[in-house]
Amino acid sequence: MHIITGASGQVGSAVVANLIKKGETVKGIIHDEKKADKLKKLGAEVAVADAFDLQALTKATQGGSTLFAITPETGRNDDVIADTKKILANYRAAVEASGIQKVVGLSSMGAQLGESSGNLYMSYLLERAFNGLDVQTTFIRPAYYFSNWMMYLPAIKEQGVLASFYLVDMQIAMVSPMDVAQYAADLLTKNDDNGKIYELFGPGYYSTQDVADAFADTLGKAVKAEQIPRDQWDKTLKQTGFSPDGIKNFIEMTDLVIAGKTAAEAKGTTVLKASTTLQQYINQALRVKETA
Repeated sequence: MHIITGASGQVGSAVVANLIKKGETVKGIIHDEKKADKLKKLGAEVAVADAFDLQALTKATQGGSTLFAITPETGRNDDVIADTKKILANYRAAVEASGIQKVVGLSSMGAQLGESSGNLYMSYLLERAFNGLDVQTTFIRPAYYFSNWMMYLPAIKEQGVLASFYLVDMQIAMVSPMDVAQYAADLLTKNDDNGKIYELFGPGYYSTQDVADAFADTLGKAVKAEQIPRDQWDKTLKQTGFSPDGIKNFIEMTDLVIAGKTAAEAKGTTVLKASTTLQQYINQALRVKETA
């Protein structure tokens, strides 16, 4: 049985769906019982457990052979890294107690940077969380998710403006989270990838201007791309509910992206390229959003 953490999230739920399509037995771990019905309709078992609750997590992973592990990012933690370490320690203990044989971890491009890399340090820790255990490990380092831009949709519709922390013309690697989920499901069912790290790109690099143009094409209206001035980052993040430590870690990571230091390691890793384009993703995402 495949155990999927974060099973109610966009990637986790898509991993569940892909595994079910393959005829696999799946248990999704969620922390909100209200989200269980969607997974059950897909054909998955569901366990309710908080990643900070070792007893509940250990119980939820019983009977599993593989684990899909994520490090949740909310931006609201009082101490982002300390909480990440607690979650990963619980994952490790649950894996030991349950007899899980393989872990596929959802890391991030730039995970190799280590300390002082903001949220990327969470992925660095994830890739080392199971060292020394008698368990296979595989990690996926995706590029920047297309879906991260969807949070700007209300402002795009109301004001015709896409405001970003990045330079308007700076191109970065991006990828569809649905493609990430497909690769994750495939890796969970493979047995020949122990110790591998996969760095996953989309079919191209995109800028904030490219994203604005893609939204404009789908919505049929003009969308202007703007960079949020550096002196407004703190205020902007605070308004979205980020904690002081969440702001600190987000800005550390963003500075590294802008400095061009979060590129794929491409050394000792396997580089993969997914097929979904930015325009295809936005077209589908808006169709789903409008009909939801």
